[in-house]
Amino acid sequence: MNILVTGGCGYIGSHFVKFLQQNSDHKVIVFDNLSRGHREAINNDVDFEKIDLLNPSEIEIGLSKYKIDAVVHFAAFAYVGESVEDPGLYYTNNVTGSINLIKAINKAGIKKFIFSSTCSLYGNPNQVPISESEPTKPINPYAQTKLMIEKVLADFDLSHNLKYAALRYFNAAGADFEGEIGESHDPEPHLIPIVLQTALGKREHIKIFGDDYDTPDGTCIRDYIHVYDLADAHLKALEYLVRGENSDFFNLGTGDGNSVKELIDKAREVTGKEIKSVIAERRAGDPAVLVADNKKAKNILGWNPKYNLDDIIKSAWNWHQNQKY
Repeated sequence: MNILVTGGCGYIGSHFVKFLQQNSDHKVIVFDNLSRGHREAINNDVDFEKIDLLNPSEIEIGLSKYKIDAVVHFAAFAYVGESVEDPGLYYTNNVTGSINLIKAINKAGIKKFIFSSTCSLYGNPNQVPISESEPTKPINPYAQTKLMIEKVLADFDLSHNLKYAALRYFNAAGADFEGEIGESHDPEPHLIPIVLQTALGKREHIKIFGDDYDTPDGTCIRDYIHVYDLADAHLKALEYLVRGENSDFFNLGTGDGNSVKELIDKAREVTGKEIKSVIAERRAGDPAVLVADNKKAKNILGWNPKYNLDDIIKSAWNWHQNQKY
């Protein structure tokens, strides 16, 4: 099949592109406007089109060059704090861009769509581990945009038989084990890269936002999932749709949580560095514990995450020591 990957030069998208090339016979086509992605993150043998999803004519021209069988849609802005500061940016980029894409592929007769969603749309959950039956109640514009697109996809399924799988990630982390690609944001919002930048001396210390949560060590607990486990889930979701199954949504996490202090301790162990940390005030909107109930993805998609926190930190450390872009 010919698989269109939007945002394929971004962090998760580029890992999916490499995973797909190494684990399937599918042909990959990447659309990315390079506003936050890196052209160096995908091989030169990948068909690449610099396309902005806010420009419908660009999408149509791009689609006309290829016979696309399915779309895997990563292209989006994904910084929670930025979305709070500039919601208009997020509603325009994430919602309008996605709707432009969905309308264009519908017009082109493409009926299979994998959507990069988020566990953030559960907000502050009622129960942990978090299952797909948990009510969706986003508490920031970024999460709102993802929920909006899930609703758009449901409407297009009803009206146009567009089959989709919405994959609700927990904390994506880690890097390519060969060290070719990894996580590179500017500014960097994610905990593991910040911890490793501290280990490299690029930061003086790491801030721990609150140590008085109702958790064993007082710091927030999160479910860290390796980016290649996410890539594997996308491929399995694609195979699920190819089998003719119905549209659905799935949580993607390991089902295990690690606290901020546990993560920093693991990074100290892996890097052999001191990694100074300081306690700071809690951040508004940070739940104490976010851990996935992943049984649905396991049972329906046949997906099983392989990698643990040790694998995540080691692969990320390898990338950050020799960062290429």
